[in-house]
Amino acid sequence: MSEAGTRRVWRPDWPCPVEAVLRQQKHGGADPTWKRDEDGRIWRGLRTPQGLVTLSIHAEPRLGEVHAEAWGPGTQWALDQVPAMLGGEDDWSAFEPRHPVLVEARRRFPHARLGRGGLVMEALVPAIIEQKVTGQEAFAGFRMLVHRFGEPAPGPGAERGLKVQPDAQTLRTVPSWEWLRMHIDPARSRTIVTAARVADALERTATLDPAEADRRLRTLPGIGEWTSAEVRQRAHGDPDAVSFGDYHVAKDVGWALTGTPFDDEEMRAYLEPWRPQRGRVPALLAMAGLHRPRRGARMSPRTHLPAQVTRHRR
Repeated sequence: MSEAGTRRVWRPDWPCPVEAVLRQQKHGGADPTWKRDEDGRIWRGLRTPQGLVTLSIHAEPRLGEVHAEAWGPGTQWALDQVPAMLGGEDDWSAFEPRHPVLVEARRRFPHARLGRGGLVMEALVPAIIEQKVTGQEAFAGFRMLVHRFGEPAPGPGAERGLKVQPDAQTLRTVPSWEWLRMHIDPARSRTIVTAARVADALERTATLDPAEADRRLRTLPGIGEWTSAEVRQRAHGDPDAVSFGDYHVAKDVGWALTGTPFDDEEMRAYLEPWRPQRGRVPALLAMAGLHRPRRGARMSPRTHLPAQVTRHRR
């Protein structure tokens, strides 16, 4: 039996949907850095600026409380970050749903919030792995990377098989053949290694205005509009971040709001009146489960890795 960790009780001023907010940080059903107990308790393995941490969070709705417990050198950082992780800094007051579908979605999910994880590399590495591949392939690659090169989470996290993503130094030294064994092609592995070389500078973008964070992220080769948006949604809690270039998002937004799937440029024009809150539109539609019927052809997992991939969702 593991020793008790350091605890924090937080009393948000709204009924905080803990699992729904934290699920945004999950990458696939078997993400080794994210686990859920049968009682609804969420476990995270994180690499914070102060070191590794196992963080356990659960809601006590009858008391109006969120209970958090942490183990490891990153304990204080993680507990301090809990309100931001759960959307305590997110403000929907400037968002006007405008469209009847969005009005209804907001009515159904009045307590939705965008969390701010505050850890850029934690969001960036899986986002790069997810560039222009199927979810099945991306999630498998991320799992293999964490299992092979990550570390056990401290305290009771290790007992639950919880892991922490590899640090920047480790990422810089993963051999090229190991990336291929994880089905991560040279274009994506090169981008991860490049980011790992400037990891400290990237982490500092967590405190910047989202527009400046976007600019700095996209100065790195291999990081474009899609990847930057995926990072800002998770690490920065940016309400204007939209995943332009995604295989599904534009089609789903168009279908849900007009009955006709959009391409990226059509979605860009349609969402413009919501700036700087554009990201809330696809987020609300996703919460409501509104997406076009998946009857057409889907991307298939690749059975081989080419020497060079020329088209990436970046």
